[in-house]
Amino acid sequence: MDIVIRQVEPDEYEALGEITAQAYLQDGLLDFGESDEYLGELKDVAKRAAAAEVLVAVHGGRVVGGVTFVPSGGPMADIAGPGEAEIRMLAVSREARGRGAGEALVRACVEEARATDGCVRIVLSSQRTMHSAHRIYERLGFVRTPERDWNPIPHLSDITLLTYELTL
Repeated sequence: MDIVIRQVEPDEYEALGEITAQAYLQDGLLDFGESDEYLGELKDVAKRAAAAEVLVAVHGGRVVGGVTFVPSGGPMADIAGPGEAEIRMLAVSREARGRGAGEALVRACVEEARATDGCVRIVLSSQRTMHSAHRIYERLGFVRTPERDWNPIPHLSDITLLTYELTL
């Protein structure tokens, strides 16, 4: 599968937002399904692109996935601190999975982090059930950092996110 990774274009915001939302919904990653507040964040690619770098995986002229790269603890960061970049909202359409798009997107983020002045580490958060993503991260050298695990909705005890990091 020939995959091109590049910056998202404004006319692709809606398509990427839908791919991201559907990936989370179809994989059961939103505790409140269609009514989950996070669904709006997943769909709002324009907001992400204004505050971070949004990369897309393109195959055959069609967007099949995307990721948000937050350089040096920018406003979209959840856990990144000084000298750290963060990967967020990695998603690949169901029909394109298993063909290297997710790994290509993560590799592109690692390259971006290495090219960012002062960046010494790249970090990310992941849900416990995102096993395919975990395999990608571990294959690329990311290690678990359980001391950084966190809960975005503290009043719900079962939503602890797992964290990973890659020292550059």
